[in-house]
Amino acid sequence: MTFDASGLVPAIAQDSTTGAVLMLAWMNADSLKRTLETGDVVYWSRSRKSLWRKGETSGHTQRLVEAYVDCDGDTLLLKVAQTGPACHTGEPTCFFKKTKR
Repeated sequence: MTFDASGLVPAIAQDSTTGAVLMLAWMNADSLKRTLETGDVVYWSRSRKSLWRKGETSGHTQRLVEAYVDCDGDTLLLKVAQTGPACHTGEPTCFFKKTKR
């Protein structure tokens, strides 16, 4: 796994059942280790500069089903079992805003 200069790697969360892309967040070595050990998806919050387990305050948790590393080793794909909406706005996915051409 190759982390960037800040010690982070982008992590794409995908619904393991539907294939929907849920969100993009960041992980560091510690959050990746905790996720793999516990099965609870843990990310690194760049704004708070701390670990956060997805759903710890909202209850909208993610359980890891499978984890993949891309061909360059610098991006993660997490196939997850999502409880409730993935987005903090209440939308099922963070990718609900369509751009104009």
